[in-house]
Amino acid sequence: METNTKQVAGEILKNLHELPDQSSFGMQAERRAQEFADGLLATLFPHFSSDANHSENEIFASLVTLEQDLRRLITPFLKGKDRDADAVAAGFIEALPDIQCALWLDAEAINIGDPAAESVDEVILAYPGFTAIAIYRFAHELYRVRVPILPRLLTEYAHQLTGIDIHPGAQIGSSFAIDHGTGIVIGESTIIGNNVKLYQGVTLGALSVDKNMAKSKRHPTVEDNVVIYAQAVILGGETVVGHDSMIGGNVWLTHSVPPFSVVYQKSETIVQQQDDRSGVINFVI
Repeated sequence: METNTKQVAGEILKNLHELPDQSSFGMQAERRAQEFADGLLATLFPHFSSDANHSENEIFASLVTLEQDLRRLITPFLKGKDRDADAVAAGFIEALPDIQCALWLDAEAINIGDPAAESVDEVILAYPGFTAIAIYRFAHELYRVRVPILPRLLTEYAHQLTGIDIHPGAQIGSSFAIDHGTGIVIGESTIIGNNVKLYQGVTLGALSVDKNMAKSKRHPTVEDNVVIYAQAVILGGETVVGHDSMIGGNVWLTHSVPPFSVVYQKSETIVQQQDDRSGVINFVI
């Protein structure tokens, strides 16, 4: 049977409803967002740059290019919005020194908290946690001024690179440390204070994924000086982890805990000799 290709093409076009600007959506927008993130990292940290020198003139030239790239990226996304692409791009560039300072504090916090780290330079160059935090901070600045879509493209790029999923809407304080990091999920309305450290597999999520809650506080608040160990799951917009608390591995937490709390999952591990057959579990499947 012959396919009526012309009819199929018409149906596909009809299902699109409204054609987006193809220079700004889809794979091309994703690629350009990734290139923009790479350019930001290379400009703020020579560790990510292929250039041997980083003079003031070179940084100036990079910033001019980045501002132009950002303007081109966001112009279609701001179409019909009440924001001016030139002003947004200029404001973002002006915020970069503060973002860079925040990232140095993040890198120092990771270095201080990890005995395996030999230097801040190693953290910046080799630690996926730092890369994820850096791209999150870029994305959050754009999210903060209500640029649509692009912030998510940036954090999803970090997600692909590192396995760490931080929504650009999350509010994260200074000296934020991620150790290992694979599988971490931080939801949109999460609030994290200063000097917080997360290990791999931590979820700061919502109790419900009801679409009606889209504009509400769905994710937890983690106050200053908290450590959350591997695979802990903390859920709910009203859940507050008090400052200076420690949340142990594999904890499932859906209610608030006061400051200076230690929360842990109690389990039993049994060790016996192989020739002791009393009470042996049958592992045969």
